Amino acid sequence: MIPVLIAGGGPVGMTLARTLSSFGVRCLLVERNPTTTRHPKMDITNGRSMELFRRLGLADKLRAVAVPEENNFDISWITSLARDRGGRELHRFRYPSVVEKRAEIRARNDGSQPREPAMRVSQVAIEPVLRDAILNDPLVDARWGTAFEDFQQDETGVTATLRSMATGATETVRCDFLAGCDGGSSLVRERLGIGLDGRAAVAHRYMIHFRSDARDVLQAFGVAWHYQTDKGTLIAQDDTDTWTLQTRPPAGADPAAIDPDPILDAWVGRPFAREILVANPWFTHLLLAERYQAGRVFLAGDAAHQYIPTGGYGMNTGIGDAVDLGWKLAATLRGFAGPGLLASYERERRPVGYRNRLASERHTGVRLKIAELYQSERDPEALARGIAALGNAENESWGVEFGYRYDGVSGDPVLYQPTTAPGARLPSTFLADGAALYDRLGPWFTLLRFGDADPSPLIDTAPVPLETVIVDDPSIAPIYEAKLVLVRPDTHVAWRGNACADGRAVWRKVLKPVMTR
Repeated sequence: MIPVLIAGGGPVGMTLARTLSSFGVRCLLVERNPTTTRHPKMDITNGRSMELFRRLGLADKLRAVAVPEENNFDISWITSLARDRGGRELHRFRYPSVVEKRAEIRARNDGSQPREPAMRVSQVAIEPVLRDAILNDPLVDARWGTAFEDFQQDETGVTATLRSMATGATETVRCDFLAGCDGGSSLVRERLGIGLDGRAAVAHRYMIHFRSDARDVLQAFGVAWHYQTDKGTLIAQDDTDTWTLQTRPPAGADPAAIDPDPILDAWVGRPFAREILVANPWFTHLLLAERYQAGRVFLAGDAAHQYIPTGGYGMNTGIGDAVDLGWKLAATLRGFAGPGLLASYERERRPVGYRNRLASERHTGVRLKIAELYQSERDPEALARGIAALGNAENESWGVEFGYRYDGVSGDPVLYQPTTAPGARLPSTFLADGAALYDRLGPWFTLLRFGDADPSPLIDTAPVPLETVIVDDPSIAPIYEAKLVLVRPDTHVAWRGNACADGRAVWRKVLKPVMTR
């Protein structure tokens, strides 16, 4: 019996495999494609995802393949990149590099900052790092070129059919739980009969992924993460020679007959040398699965939610899904928790999926307003002022990225307010000795003790591995709002209080376990 079968070997499926392994749980991951993706589906790993990757021991390895840490995250609105033909930069939203952000995080030790800065990197570069991590893991059986075909579940497990893409041979495997991380066209979701809420095919887009050394053209106004016009966005994938243009296909064109070269020349504003790697039309969606769980089967990532890329919430929301589901599956399989814990996965993550869908839609609305300005405002200075006034919340929604909570409180989507309310992400700070509090957290649950509170009621009744961290630092204690703060494996707060009279009651609420102590 396989404890967990993961259908889908994208970033979400691989992160789930890594999470399960970190808690000592075996899994089988299958992916129908023979290797990792060639398509640059995302280009930002936000700070919250990087905090979770740090917990999994992957942050440094991922940063090694990312854009250099000295480079900025700027968003530049332009008329065109052809400076010698009148192209100009209208307005630049400036954002610090990883190096600069790390300094800011250290300087502002008030709980408002992430443990890790965001990372500019293409999914093309992320996936091989995640793949190497799980291929070398003895608890993960990862198989590329193996398709997930079908499944049936019963009260004691799930029986799945797999097929080798090379030979066509099929096999049947039995697992305790199945995780559908198999993308927007999820077969797992289809077999469960779970529908999608929202709007499909919101807009038709055309992607051109190419290689070029023409930085004199493609960085005409200096290094920027995105150069944007009313007709699309040029994404600098590595600030050196790899780029992606996301634009609209020509009206009425046959998708199979589109020539990407004139589209690229027209957007940039002049011809330049390049090698096109991938070019294809695609549709944006604003969709959310009606349910995230059916019995022993769960959905995560694009199988559960699909967004317009504005805000970068697709993969990043999926990483949160994977970590939440992973620790709960591990706690259940290791006998630390009752069935109510797994039921909380949908209750916690689906509202986050819905909130992020709304945020993506709002950000798209801002882009549409800017596009209208391009058409109606002929004065470049007035256009620049209009862009600046509309702002760039899609890259400044810290409340969306760090402020999501599991207690039903939505909060401000832009402003992140540190809190230890149960369900909120634990605020990150540095201790008096310079160490990060996040780096002191244990792999399972951690009890933070501030002051003279007695932690023994929680320690003596803990049905799960628990580490205690004494925080003897009065300068940061007020940030944590209580003398005792119980932190989950995903760094969300499970419980807080100045005293604990009944540890068993706390654990029953947190884990729904069968108490044996």
